[in-house]
Amino acid sequence: GDGLGNPGIMEMVKKKIQSLQLQVDEAEDRALAVQRELDFEKELREKAEGEVASLNRRIQLVEEELDRAQERLATALQKLEEAEKAADESERGMKVIENRAMKDEEKMEIQEMQLKEAKHIAEEADRKYEEVARKLVILETELERAEERAEISELKCSELEDELKNVTNTLKSLEAQSDKVTLHPEAEMQGHQQGAGASPQ
Repeated sequence: GDGLGNPGIMEMVKKKIQSLQLQVDEAEDRALAVQRELDFEKELREKAEGEVASLNRRIQLVEEELDRAQERLATALQKLEEAEKAADESERGMKVIENRAMKDEEKMEIQEMQLKEAKHIAEEADRKYEEVARKLVILETELERAEERAEISELKCSELEDELKNVTNTLKSLEAQSDKVTLHPEAEMQGHQQGAGASPQ
């Protein structure tokens, strides 16, 4: 019974309890610090995930814009092809104005080269989506020019067809006139021959 009343033992028990409490406090502090770190890392991860998602959205938008640009390119190429076919058809009967038709062909080749360049730009934009806005502007202006040129080519073709009709009509009337004219010189020649035969007598 006296042993428990010993102040030395009580002191030891108190110290033991105090040190245990200190350890508990330290453990709690460490747990809080770890929790704070976890919260911070979670926040960072969520932020990063958000950035990735917005980046993916931007990529998707850019890809959609590229698809639209390539559709416009395809349409422009088709128009150009139609214009070329029309030019080829009218060229068959265009010996009189061949020189101008050749110039038109050269222009069309240049247009094709420019469209190929525009396509190459679109492919580049696919790989470097951050540059796509600037490159799309270039593509759109080139497309507008190509469409304008295709329209001009179509107009020229119809002009050339009209000219061909006029030239054909002129040739026909000239041929008709020359048929009439060739009759007279022959008649005159016969008259001279008869006159020459009669004079010596």
